[in-house]
Amino acid sequence: MKRRTAREKALQALFQMNISGIEVKEAIANVLEEEQNDSFLQQLVEGTIQHLPQIDAEIQKHLENWTLDRLAKVDITILRMGMYELLFNEDVPENVAINEAIEIAKIFGDDHSGKFINGILSKAKEENERKRSGEEEDDSPFD
Repeated sequence: MKRRTAREKALQALFQMNISGIEVKEAIANVLEEEQNDSFLQQLVEGTIQHLPQIDAEIQKHLENWTLDRLAKVDITILRMGMYELLFNEDVPENVAINEAIEIAKIFGDDHSGKFINGILSKAKEENERKRSGEEEDDSPFD
């Protein structure tokens, strides 16, 4: 399965879980239908759920005058999955995680979703870059 397809199916599984409260295994089975399971799809869904409190806290930090519960269910699901890839999946370059989330938002979201998703994930990426550069300075033996 191509990674884009795995991301789309992961979005659908996470969305089902968010709306109906079904378990990971059932949600993945629903989106796979007759297809064979994919390790990347599994990783996206399970990783997003496993890190959900940290992911939601990170998203909330970058929302201006909004709360998570006011966001469209599709947008919050795309943001959660994108934030998971951005923060916890070192195999995916940050720009790829952001671009993939934007492209998926263009397919499943409304006319403004792509721009909104881009704004939140880009802010998170910039903050991560500042933290990394700050950590490198703190580790200097010349302090």
